[in-house]
Amino acid sequence: MAGKARSPEAGFAPDGNVEQRGPRPRGQSSPPSAPVSISDVETVREGHQSEVLQSLAEEFPPERCFTIVFYGRRGNLDLIAGSAEEAQCWVQGLRQLIEVATSMDQRERIDQWIRDWFQKADKNKDGRMNFKEVQRLLKMMNVDMNEDHALRLFQAADKSESGTLEGEEFVLFYKALTEREEVLSLFQAFSEDGKKLTLLELVDFLRQEQLEDEGTEELAMELIDKYEPSETARARHALSADGFLMYLCSPEGSIFNPRHRGLWQDMTQPLCHYFISSSHNTYLIEDQIRGQSSIEGYIRALKRGCRCLEVDCWDGPNGEPMVYHGHTFTSKIPFREVVSTLGKYAFQTSPYPVILSLENHCSMEQQEVLAQQLRDILGEQLLTATIDGRVPTQLPSPEELKHKILLKGKKIGRLEDVLDGPGDEAPDVSDDDNGAEAEEERRRMKKDKESLAQALSDCVVYCKSVSFRGFQEARSHSRPSEISSLAEAKARKLIRDAGNDFVRHNAWQLTRIYPSGMRTDSSNYSPQEMWNAGCQIVALNFQTAGTEMDLCDGLFSQNGRCGYVLKPPFMRDEGTLFNPTEPSTREGPGPVTLTIQVISGQQLPKVANSKDGAIIDPLVRVEIHGVPADQAHQETKYIENNGFNPRWDETLQFQLHVPELALVRFVVEDYDKTSRNDFVGQFTLAFANIKPGYRHIHLLSKDGTSIPPSSLFVHIRITEPPGPEQD
Repeated sequence: MAGKARSPEAGFAPDGNVEQRGPRPRGQSSPPSAPVSISDVETVREGHQSEVLQSLAEEFPPERCFTIVFYGRRGNLDLIAGSAEEAQCWVQGLRQLIEVATSMDQRERIDQWIRDWFQKADKNKDGRMNFKEVQRLLKMMNVDMNEDHALRLFQAADKSESGTLEGEEFVLFYKALTEREEVLSLFQAFSEDGKKLTLLELVDFLRQEQLEDEGTEELAMELIDKYEPSETARARHALSADGFLMYLCSPEGSIFNPRHRGLWQDMTQPLCHYFISSSHNTYLIEDQIRGQSSIEGYIRALKRGCRCLEVDCWDGPNGEPMVYHGHTFTSKIPFREVVSTLGKYAFQTSPYPVILSLENHCSMEQQEVLAQQLRDILGEQLLTATIDGRVPTQLPSPEELKHKILLKGKKIGRLEDVLDGPGDEAPDVSDDDNGAEAEEERRRMKKDKESLAQALSDCVVYCKSVSFRGFQEARSHSRPSEISSLAEAKARKLIRDAGNDFVRHNAWQLTRIYPSGMRTDSSNYSPQEMWNAGCQIVALNFQTAGTEMDLCDGLFSQNGRCGYVLKPPFMRDEGTLFNPTEPSTREGPGPVTLTIQVISGQQLPKVANSKDGAIIDPLVRVEIHGVPADQAHQETKYIENNGFNPRWDETLQFQLHVPELALVRFVVEDYDKTSRNDFVGQFTLAFANIKPGYRHIHLLSKDGTSIPPSSLFVHIRITEPPGPEQD
């Protein structure tokens, strides 16, 4: 039973956390006692917006119900208030707190972080901290410091000489603790007086180290206005050491090129020219055998920018088709609920088209229901005709299909059979095989008519599912509006045996790859090898965290997180010579050298569920994921007992033959000499999105959610091969 909510005052911890005191998720025997940080809350949904609350709809009116949704894969919290007014009080209060948490700037986040630590360590809640509490705090913060040094810092900050730290004194202590020597020495290398960077000195730094060569003076002025805490320094167009650090920790100082965060690619190319964020068995939020089916799987995938979702439909009771993994013990959800959820959430994160991949196991009667529900619920969103009423010679673009939902499934006959437009625009077959091909087509149509409802067939336009019968066959007889689905093993064999043919095929037609049926634990294959061959719809189990989903999130974190990433030019040309297994087939200059100096780490988290809260021994591994010739990884040594401010100062170097396809993954692990290293944090991005110079890498958890202020500080150098010599 969902817990009943008390008044908000009873649920908010003083540090901006929400304490789960009254409310609790359905089926949970007692509410969890730990507070929940507001920064973990993504949104609040009002009414019966979850399966739990829908199941209680007759008992509790929607105006008393709301759902707290967390980032990552953590379960939602469904709550029922005593009255509609009380529910509104909670909803509005939480939304205001979320707004405050998400709009905090770098300095406010650090202040909040300091306050959070103070409250965690102030055991007796007297607003002061004695030395014993400080020692406990250091261990909580992943700091292994000898007692004498800790005492010296404590006494230096204890200005009132009271034997305790309070308010500003604790801030002084924290600042002494987080002093960044490596940043200070960099600052002083460019500052003549060692106290500030003048506008010209900052411009020098931006040009020489950060390789900012356009509008550098304007950028320097912007950075000073944005990150310099001192009004006096701002007025003099100067940047203090504090301001310099704030800049380096900001989005402008991040390894991820801020210009590539928003929409930056051409969206007017045919659909097959893009990698498309794609999910497998989207309805599952656990494993493939006994896992729970949930509309939450669709909401989470769409919120992450996923643009291709899968739905498995089977006959259900009372003429209602159901969605679940057939011949397993997974739970079931009505198809109409999935479609309603799709209609509501499809374009909240991205305006570009969503492809609904339909696995149809229904009887003819329930297929009619599927078609009816798709049309009734989605209305204009469902694409049921070509955009110009003509037979397509190539696929339309994401731009032309904005706010449209495309059904992928079987279709009776060919697109030109149902269009009034001229049929001769479709690829022709030669006279020799005309008769044989026409006979084969008639046979297929007859078979399809026996098993496929016409109404459902009519909903399929640009994504007609066809069996893959080889690249030659596809080139001769297939259409741009047809799509084949291949299991991972079949795709691997094709890449191995006919890599160039596969790349060429994917330059004019869509291909969908899906995980092996043996992956009952919902594990994933590497999407990289499929992207290397230009496969667009590389479907992954979004519910399963790990390297594969890190790569997926890394690739699609660019271009406004819209779920579409433009393929490199040599993968969009139908006559390309490129073969991923032979990097020399990529036209252009030789390999690019990527040099990464791993300098330091900041406030790394402890390993989840570590037995004794031990301080970590961190190391950094840098992995290159790309064509086989570029696959590589190197790691630093580990630093003993320091997760707070480890220094590595190690340089790693990589050669990239096909940089356009490379993803770079930074992983921090806790070294363990007796067993496997434990995961601490990671960050993955496409090589094309890397900014050179001194950069911070803001780490993410296993779930892909941010873990501020955990970061790595690195220096990046990218060396292009020399161009052809000029005469």
